Amino acid sequence: MATAERETKLYECEVKRRRVRAGGGYEPFWKTKKVADALVDADTEFRCKDCAGAVKLHKSHKVDGPGPHAEHKSRLDSEYCPSGMYFQKATDGREPRQSEHPVL
Repeated sequence: MATAERETKLYECEVKRRRVRAGGGYEPFWKTKKVADALVDADTEFRCKDCAGAVKLHKSHKVDGPGPHAEHKSRLDSEYCPSGMYFQKATDGREPRQSEHPVL
């Protein structure tokens, strides 16, 4: 796999977790994890660590292919996320921004 292709892959994502509140009950929070760990831990809610957009997790299936990685579900998120493949390939000087439809 080429170095440039390897750099465009998202190998970390955020997963939704719960922690105990000081006043009782639970509160949700987002924790950054490696995609491989998120797949093993059977987490269910994911988002991009940079733009908070929805991502899909991919396992490694090929010997020479990429390892476990995430991919933006929305092309628009990928076009304006600093970790997005389309953003990194763009030559128009666009500025990164948060997802228009963040996963909350």
